[in-house]
Amino acid sequence: MIPKLDEYKKQFELKSDDAIKPGLEAVEEALAKVGHPEKDLKIIHVAGTNGKGSTIAVMEAVLKEHGFTTGVFSSPAIVDLHDQIRLNGVQISSEELSVVFEEMNSAGLSGTLTDFELLTVAAFLAFRNAAPDYILLETGMGGRLDSTNVATPLVSVITSIALDHTGFLGNTVAEIASHKAGIIKPGVPVVIGKLPKDAKEIVEFEANQKGSPLVVYGRDFRMANEEIETFKGMQNFDLPIRRMKGPHQAINHAVALEALLQAGVSLEQENVATAIQNVQLPFRFQEIREGVFIDGAHNPAAARMLVRTIEEEFPGEKVDWVVGMLKTKDYEETLKILAPLANNFTFVDFPHPQAARAEDLQAVCPIKHGQLISSEDVVLINNEKYIKVVVGSLYLLSGLMRQ
Repeated sequence: MIPKLDEYKKQFELKSDDAIKPGLEAVEEALAKVGHPEKDLKIIHVAGTNGKGSTIAVMEAVLKEHGFTTGVFSSPAIVDLHDQIRLNGVQISSEELSVVFEEMNSAGLSGTLTDFELLTVAAFLAFRNAAPDYILLETGMGGRLDSTNVATPLVSVITSIALDHTGFLGNTVAEIASHKAGIIKPGVPVVIGKLPKDAKEIVEFEANQKGSPLVVYGRDFRMANEEIETFKGMQNFDLPIRRMKGPHQAINHAVALEALLQAGVSLEQENVATAIQNVQLPFRFQEIREGVFIDGAHNPAAARMLVRTIEEEFPGEKVDWVVGMLKTKDYEETLKILAPLANNFTFVDFPHPQAARAEDLQAVCPIKHGQLISSEDVVLINNEKYIKVVVGSLYLLSGLMRQ
């Protein structure tokens, strides 16, 4: 479900399938019909279980601070499909998107693609029309068979690998790693974050098979905590203030900087420090009121990172958790990870066809007390004694921010 896509499809008489059908043949044929817009773009391609959005946000901010123009394609929609395609940090306008849909209609793409494939083609056409200096391209799911995997980038990036989307990508980290490693292209550098051993071995094998230089966090580049935080890689940068908190964000920032350098972008100390001091990605431990945070941790790996962030920022403190998740996620394991920091839990029902029921969350939570509420009843005020963290699905979080 891509919010508002149906409105454009109806207006421009385009049909597409809302099913998930991994594979590249259909999208490659569609791109050929519209003149291969993906071939003339300078692209950085980003895959990973967690950290993709943060890494792209950092790259976007650093590029902007250096005077470069940018295009971003990201998933999922926070509000609707407009925020999935950004030009110079601003979501695509309805006028710009209408031009693109008219192009797809004229090319005869109706009925040939899935919804996400259609939106991928739309993004490439929008980028060709706007001609930004760099494109930051996020995979929708996996990598090897994801519709974004039709482009040859300047650099491929894999931020992290953990269990997620197991129904499509496999039930082991190694199987999922094989999908993520599929974005590696012959001879194109690959920058990877901190990966589990078996996942790293899969990525290393793929890179070796394709003759792609592999650049590894902790070996070839890192974030060092000295007198001030310092990035050490192809170049070194002092980073006195990092607005996005948590040890996982240090890795994401390092991956972002090394990816830009590997892509051949010339970076300056002052511009890098300014960008990192100011960049903030919505829903990543974002403080929206005093003592009230929202975070889109929606799987066990992201929950572990959130817990580490809270322990680092608020050592010894307990948390009032407000949780709403999709039933397709491993919410039982996620709740086990959040439980040790809990003062209490509030479980939330929210309007989405795949939302887990609040009572189902409560049933598997290690802490059995807690209240069940609807998203309309969420109070974004803390009780002064404990911090409050609203966590889980971005569909829940974005809905709360619009209330």
